[in-house]
Amino acid sequence: MSGGKGIDAEFLRALKQKNDIVEVVRSYVALDRKGGNHWACCPFHHERTPSFSVSENDQFYHCFGCGVSGDVLRFVQEIESTDFIGAVRILAARAKMEVPEGNFDSERSLQQKKKRDALAKIMLESARFYLSNLYSGDERAEAHLQYIARRGLSPTTVKKFGLGASLDFYGLPDFLAGKGFMRQDLLDSGVLQESKSGRLIDAQGGRLIFPIINAFDEVVAFGGRILEKKDFAKYKNTKETILFNKSKILYNINLLKKLKRQQSIPNVIFVEGYMDTISLYQAGFENVVASMGTALTKEQARLVKRYSDNVLISYDGDFAGQKNTIRGLEILKDEGLTVRVVPLPEGADPDDVVKQGKDVYQKCLDDAMPLIDFKIHYAEQKYDLSDTTEKRRFLSEALAIVAEAESESVREELLKKLRDKTGITYNALERDLRNVKKGGDEPPQITSVPAQRIVETDAETDKSVKAKRFILAAKLFAAPYAKGFNLREVDFSDETQIVVADYVCERENAGERIRPSELFEVLDENCPELNKILDFNYEDKLSGEVAERFFSDSVRALKGERIEAEIANCNKAYAATTDEETRKGLAKQLSELIKERNRLKRN
Repeated sequence: MSGGKGIDAEFLRALKQKNDIVEVVRSYVALDRKGGNHWACCPFHHERTPSFSVSENDQFYHCFGCGVSGDVLRFVQEIESTDFIGAVRILAARAKMEVPEGNFDSERSLQQKKKRDALAKIMLESARFYLSNLYSGDERAEAHLQYIARRGLSPTTVKKFGLGASLDFYGLPDFLAGKGFMRQDLLDSGVLQESKSGRLIDAQGGRLIFPIINAFDEVVAFGGRILEKKDFAKYKNTKETILFNKSKILYNINLLKKLKRQQSIPNVIFVEGYMDTISLYQAGFENVVASMGTALTKEQARLVKRYSDNVLISYDGDFAGQKNTIRGLEILKDEGLTVRVVPLPEGADPDDVVKQGKDVYQKCLDDAMPLIDFKIHYAEQKYDLSDTTEKRRFLSEALAIVAEAESESVREELLKKLRDKTGITYNALERDLRNVKKGGDEPPQITSVPAQRIVETDAETDKSVKAKRFILAAKLFAAPYAKGFNLREVDFSDETQIVVADYVCERENAGERIRPSELFEVLDENCPELNKILDFNYEDKLSGEVAERFFSDSVRALKGERIEAEIANCNKAYAATTDEETRKGLAKQLSELIKERNRLKRN
């Protein structure tokens, strides 16, 4: 096996040996040992029954629900949303190994890494500078400290979130200049910008600073809050950079990740901004993240799904009037998350409520409504139900929402609520709902795509393909009845199957152990065909009399296919030639093939 992504193969082997996959996976999800493998609910799709298997002997994982599989490097890539090199660095740090940077695959990669490292260092130094400003004793920091005091934040909380102070527009540029950073890197980091005169200035000049930290504990951006009423935006984020893409990060994701390692997280609270996050965290609600005022994205949904399948949306009390809210919630739902919306008093935000007491906010969480109930509530805010025309419009929209419900019991409950709101009889609402479900005037709805993979049935899968997969799986996992069978007897046409067969044959010829995890070094990421082969390594699919009989039947069927194909080719060649000698040779070959076919049938 060769190394991956230009990194020395021996280094990769050593890296994997020092990072046992069971221990690495266990640092992210709870594992239970059953039989020879370790099991968990898959961290990559929503499920209630564990189907995610980790093999300690073979050092790879495979989910029998969604089909994902890989070795320890691929697991870290997926769980941390990083690339191959990022996974190598994470595992190297874990094993206290030095990464051979010189072996990366291209000069371009080296340059990108150097650029990223330079920007990351600028961000870290800037964060330290802002923090030192806050407690410097400078009278200009007094306004920042007073604001923090008014918001009721303790010194411990301030330190936990790394809050800082920008005192003017020139302190940070002078400080960073003394560190020897390149001008272009300073601009590319987003912490500095050019004034009209061309001088570098602090992009967050005069603001209270909120460092934005990613899941790897790297400062990637800053949020800044203005302290005086001016014609500026109250909050301002660093521009997007190679470190910071606001659609792919959540505020406080670093502390949520640490919480996950300490305990299971039943749900994650979504708020809008920095202060809501910090106030809730200080009050004991550590399972909180912020979307920083942006519309929710698929990337953010997938990010939070690693920590919990349940989301509580706790935006401001005027939430019902905000645009794009429903779409954001649908995105969360489409990614397999269970979404509930937290009702807050009109005009209040989570920070306002939690200041009244932890119990007061907890009561709001306890009253969180399912997404479908919120959608009806959202629709209700747009209409005056005391007006007949308005009420009819509301009912039309509400019934279309009720039609989306996943069960009859939920639909019945929602219809009863509509009856109580509008005074329309339940029977009348039920009849109207039937018309909506038939088509009627129902507006197009966003449909949810299940995260669970659609499993092929025997009828849908070509028998010869299934036979080849089973034979390869039996050889990969050393089924005793497959010992001695030579895979060269099978004609594999699928590219992945050929790679697997070649790997097994090479290992057998060399008298070396077959390690399925090594296939992940030469096949593309998330290879669908390899996943289907690995699916057979589940429970007793590869063991027992039934499996042994299926193996022999598969071998016989594939031999029969090969013989029939050769007979067809001989007949075709015989019909295409008039040369007697050639015909004699083909007739003899055909006779031998027919004898072989008959022997196979008798057996």
